[in-house]
Amino acid sequence: MDAVNPGRYHLLLASNGRPVQHGWWETEEVARDKFRRWVGAVGNIPTPRVTLTDEDSGDVLTTWPKEP
Repeated sequence: MDAVNPGRYHLLLASNGRPVQHGWWETEEVARDKFRRWVGAVGNIPTPRVTLTDEDSGDVLTTWPKEP
């Protein structure tokens, strides 16, 4: 991981549609573990949204909360 290529898997925590925290990881397993931890640690921020994206393919792998 470096400044030019921070990692394939991008995790974003947003509140009211605005970014609050983000990170990148090289392995999907680690990124999914971080996703679960972030969902569990959201607390009481307004309108939280956590998104995990594969930056290589552009696919959104999972989000929380799920869309109705």
